[in-house]
Amino acid sequence: QVQFVESGGGLVQAGGSLRLSCAASVSTFSLSGFGWYRQAPGQQRELVATISWKDVIIYVDSVKGRFTISRDNAKKTVYLQMKNLQPEDTAVYYCNFNRSPSPSWGQGTQVTVSS
Repeated sequence: QVQFVESGGGLVQAGGSLRLSCAASVSTFSLSGFGWYRQAPGQQRELVATISWKDVIIYVDSVKGRFTISRDNAKKTVYLQMKNLQPEDTAVYYCNFNRSPSPSWGQGTQVTVSS
């Protein structure tokens, strides 16, 4: 059964940094693409960064130059390094497949950026 466990969120001031981790229980991890999603209060969940199994990476414009997605196939973990965080980055962050997300979403990790 697919399972995602996100961690690393917290409260930071604007301009600060956080590194999120996602441990993925996926038997075909090295052949799978993943994405980091976020959902702010009252907003729809949005995909902010993706990494394919070939390490092709795509970012949404609002995080380009500030966020870096990476993966460690040996640890079955996906990371999101976030720098220069802004209040508008405040959201619950989730990871899942980049295409056809599993209905089994993790609990997410809360990122709160104060101004």
